[in-house]
Amino acid sequence: MKKSLLALAVIAASSASVANAADYSDDIYKNDHKWLQFNAMYAIDEKAQFDFGEGTEKDHNYLEMEFGGRKGVVDLYGYVDIFDLGEDDSSNNNKKGASKLFMKLAPRFSIDGITGQDLSFGPVQEVYFSTLFNWDGGNDIVNNSFWGVGADVELPWFGKVGMNLYGLYDINKKDWNGYQFSTNWFKPFHFFDNGSFLSYQGYIDYQFGADDTFKGNNQATHGGAMFNGLYWHSDNYALGYGLKAYNDVYLFEDGNANNSVGAVADSSGISHYLSATYKF
Repeated sequence: MKKSLLALAVIAASSASVANAADYSDDIYKNDHKWLQFNAMYAIDEKAQFDFGEGTEKDHNYLEMEFGGRKGVVDLYGYVDIFDLGEDDSSNNNKKGASKLFMKLAPRFSIDGITGQDLSFGPVQEVYFSTLFNWDGGNDIVNNSFWGVGADVELPWFGKVGMNLYGLYDINKKDWNGYQFSTNWFKPFHFFDNGSFLSYQGYIDYQFGADDTFKGNNQATHGGAMFNGLYWHSDNYALGYGLKAYNDVYLFEDGNANNSVGAVADSSGISHYLSATYKF
């Protein structure tokens, strides 16, 4: 259920040909672009996990189809994950019998483009009406939508950073439950003679202001995750390692079993990700 930042490499690599102006009064399609890539992933001790018995396996492989781009006023990011590709038959596999799919879709709508006005100021390059949807493929544990505002912000050293502030609407429970602040970054920091490069890329998702007994389930009032990735990129491939730090991620309170899953949550700590990417 991670939100991969490999896609930012594609956008950054093509940035020389993409206009940076936020004024869309002349042409709302001037920044159009699109991309698609497949990521072969291996997650080590990924969170959140749930204790369904002693020795539950917490490592797994998965395939991720990642996509996005820009068309007119719509800026899009999304991915579909397919877990446990080899169908591990071990009885302690935490993915055994669980949904094999997870999907994230994050369309943002440029207020600059919709109004035809350049709303940039200071380090803020562009302003958005931001949405985000997380869907579990089978058991409906995760079925959330987020609604709010966002911006592309120019920061020293990091360059363009995406920032969004959302309200969370739980689709299963039909109610609002707190807020989320999200930010992501992509920073190339070493270039090789053949044109490939190393990047530091990552994101933070932080939830806060939630009800600790939302709809009868105990949960944390705040929590989130920070992803820190080191990646090598070429035009067609990428290889990477990511370290992800969690604290009551997805508001599952660490060590608590009175939740929507009904099992003890392992939702705080460190996990590791290995990835190999082919870019289309």
